[in-house]
This record gives sequence, structure tokens and C-alpha cells, in this order.
Amino acid sequence: MDMAKVSLGRIVGAALTVGLLLPLTGCRDGGGPDGAADGKPMVIAPGKPGEKARTISPEQAAGELPDDTPNAADRAYVRNMIEHHGQALTMSALAADRAAADGVKRLAERIAAAQKPEIGAMEGWAARNPAPGPDPGAHDHGTMPGMATAQQLEELTAARGADFDRLFLALMTAHHEGALKMAGEVLASGNNAAVEEMANEVAATQSAEVHRMRAMG
Repeated sequence: MDMAKVSLGRIVGAALTVGLLLPLTGCRDGGGPDGAADGKPMVIAPGKPGEKARTISPEQAAGELPDDTPNAADRAYVRNMIEHHGQALTMSALAADRAAADGVKRLAERIAAAQKPEIGAMEGWAARNPAPGPDPGAHDHGTMPGMATAQQLEELTAARGADFDRLFLALMTAHHEGALKMAGEVLASGNNAAVEEMANEVAATQSAEVHRMRAMG
């Protein structure tokens, strides 16, 4: 992902979002800053570090926004992370009546509280950005890093007390580390700003939880 282009797009996009679309009342006789026509609204676009702000037209502002059309990496990340988060919710739901340590129960609750809304955000993104054609990898979830196997899930479901705590922390640590790898890959190869923000949120939240689980283990 071209970070310079993303940064410029965010600057201009922020100007449009927060209402810096201003009518320049001082423009008369058809003239104005950067050739603004009399009475037409203009956008004040903050400059880069060390540069002055510019006054440009809404059309110019739109033209300076980078193309953040979702690419294959963006779509694969969202599709796979929905599934990945879903397994984390399944594992976390087991802790309420199986875990012995209160810390493990609280951790499972925090994981669920964070990842449920993230799934909703990703599902919303996927609905707004449908794939242009058949997705050959749409059902290939077995290769996602960190996913627990069916046998591991059976063992976790059957475990109780301290055995559950130990297995839960081991599996969830590996699960989070897999999510961090996936986030890093899309941050390197994706093109969509919204997906970048979601991946950064996953990276920040799950990095902290990995450190917490290692300390608990």
C-alpha cells in the first residue's frame, strides 16, 4: 500500500469530512485563490509538513484522492478474518462454564466484546464491496494461520478447570498470532483505506492480548 498516497488522501478526505468546504466570500469579479469562481464553495486542504494549506475546488479535491479500490488482498483479508474471528468467538464462549481462573474468563469476555463488532464491520464492508466476479478462494479457510483444528476444538470443549485454562491460552495465543500475520500481510499488500484501518485495529488489540496471555500462561 502506497503510504504517501494514503496520507494525502486522508488529508484531503478529512478536509471534506470535517466541513472545511467553505464559501470564500472575498472572491469578486470572477477571481479568487487558485482561480476560484465567484461565490463557489472551496476546500481548504491542509498542506504536508512544512507546506502551506491550499485552497482548491471540490472537483480538485476529489481528483487528488488516491484510488483505494479494494484489491484481492483486501477481499481475502476481510473474507478470512470474518471466519477467523468466528472461531475465536466459539472458543471464547466455552470459557464461561469451563475455565477455572477468573482471569481467563475475563479475557474470553474481552475477546468476544472486541471481535463481535469487528465481524459486523467487516461484514458491512463486504456487503458494500462485493467481489466483481467469482472468488476462487472464498471457501479456503483451512490454510489461515492460527486456526485451531477440529480435534483441538474437541479437546478444548471436553476440558475443564485448569486443563481448559492451559489449552485455551495456548490455542488463543496461536490464534491471535495468526491474526497478526494476516493483518501484516494486508497492510503490506492491500489498497483500501478502510481495510487498512480494520487491520491496524486488529493488530493493536490482539498484540496487547498476546502479551497478556503469555503472562497468564
